[in-house]
Amino acid sequence: MSLHIDSVTKKFGSFTAVDDVSFNIPEEQIFGLLGANGAGKTTTFRMMIGLLYPTEGAITWNGHSLTEKTSQVIGYLPEERGLYPSLKVSDQLIYLGRLKGMTKQDIRVQMRRWLDRFKVPEYENKKVEELSKGNQQKIQFIAAVLHKPKLLILDEPFSGLDPVNVELLKDAVVELKQEGTTIVFSSHRMEHVEELCEHLCILHKGKPVVHGSLKDVKRSFGKKNVTVYADFDLDHLRDTSGVIRFKEVTEGVHLQVEDEGVSQKIFDMISGKGFVRKFELEEPSLNDIFIEKVGASYE
Repeated sequence: MSLHIDSVTKKFGSFTAVDDVSFNIPEEQIFGLLGANGAGKTTTFRMMIGLLYPTEGAITWNGHSLTEKTSQVIGYLPEERGLYPSLKVSDQLIYLGRLKGMTKQDIRVQMRRWLDRFKVPEYENKKVEELSKGNQQKIQFIAAVLHKPKLLILDEPFSGLDPVNVELLKDAVVELKQEGTTIVFSSHRMEHVEELCEHLCILHKGKPVVHGSLKDVKRSFGKKNVTVYADFDLDHLRDTSGVIRFKEVTEGVHLQVEDEGVSQKIFDMISGKGFVRKFELEEPSLNDIFIEKVGASYE
């Protein structure tokens, strides 16, 4: 069951938040929807779940328009968390599960399974407001997956979590994908996207500027990264033809070069000059690509 975004535009008065966006989210894969703040990601997510309607274009799930029935198979973790602070965790999850058509018994089974999975079974009878922000986020995640959605939309799922809980959530996302869930997520952390996503789309001011499989996106970028750690001065590499970016670090230099041929030239230039501890040629990072396409550092 794939999600198809076809020439979708969303306007709010004279402001165009999403501008003629088209992409297909393959079945049972993890898809990254990326962009700086204000790029149109959250608006796109809200159209995917039927909370907003496109001004132009169409969004279809398995060939059919989104309806109330479709929403029963979609899970959504919004960037703005929305739990009721004075409710007990169990009451909160039972209420949200019932909205998705689940029985109380099924909700309790899934709730306890997930609370155990996230190592917080004792939270079942605690009020939401008694939990830390990170643990509230775990509960919000459980609310999004309680009904075993076919399509799961995660808007900044890892923000505000410590490294241990990031790994817990990442493992859960991968497991859901292996069980057949199609997952779309946004993240400010490019390394998370590189680790999890097979396909991605980068939005800039509402328009897609990069779209495709992660491998193809990196290949088509062309540029490469070179790391050189050596026991002699490398400053002369700064002005070498084909070196696009030069950055000094404690142990040596990080370079971005036009292509592999430039890296060979650099290798020849430093050979015989002294002890080279490391010479490494790498594909560009997704962060490199994002910065070039969007024109801003993305931390």
